[in-house]
Amino acid sequence: MRFKAMILAAGRGERMRPLTDSRPKPLLMAGSRMLIEHQIIRLAQAGFNDIVINHAYLGEMIEHALGDGRRYGVHILYSPEHVVLETAGGIANAMPLLTDTNTNSGRPFLVVNADVYCEFDYARLLPVLQTLLRGNADRLAHLVLVDNPAHHAAGDFALNDGTVEMTGGKQLTFSGIGVYHPVLFNGVAPGQPEKLAPLLRAAITQQKVTGEYFSGVWEDIGTPERLLQLDRQLIEKHE
Repeated sequence: MRFKAMILAAGRGERMRPLTDSRPKPLLMAGSRMLIEHQIIRLAQAGFNDIVINHAYLGEMIEHALGDGRRYGVHILYSPEHVVLETAGGIANAMPLLTDTNTNSGRPFLVVNADVYCEFDYARLLPVLQTLLRGNADRLAHLVLVDNPAHHAAGDFALNDGTVEMTGGKQLTFSGIGVYHPVLFNGVAPGQPEKLAPLLRAAITQQKVTGEYFSGVWEDIGTPERLLQLDRQLIEKHE
């Protein structure tokens, strides 16, 4: 069974100004490719050939730059947002493109951030997607957690034998890579802004969120300085 992936690309990128004054953050260059291209290529390599991308700020530039995805070996559909819908709102708005049926029993999907550079193998999440598909919403999400970067030293969640908890162990940072069951978004009205974190916290309290730890390369490209650092690293690697 083929599963779909979504790339979140609707952010304004205020902290990246002035670089984002005339171009959306996902189109900024890192090495020889745009930030979002790194994600698309890794998704394609893992077998995620159907990709949904949401956009808002300068979104037409994203569509023009990426097209239908044919040159990457994928099929891209776009979910434009006319107001900022936040993460959960953006996902709920794109739900008709992500799952074949209604949100009560639809197919789970992968979501990644456009402004994260990560060398995680997305194929590792295919068995997780299969498990969520068979689970009748016993599990609502699976998160990839990483070590806390300097700019987010407190972390987000703890991981205990594969279960994500609010506390109770070493705090780790949510990487922006997650697998979700559509039921998680049942209470989110399409077209209404809503953040993802409260939905995750509620599901974690119900012990319906699993996770895994990734110790490899992961960078949150939130400032021009971090982008420059990544650009230098990738140029040295000829990527």
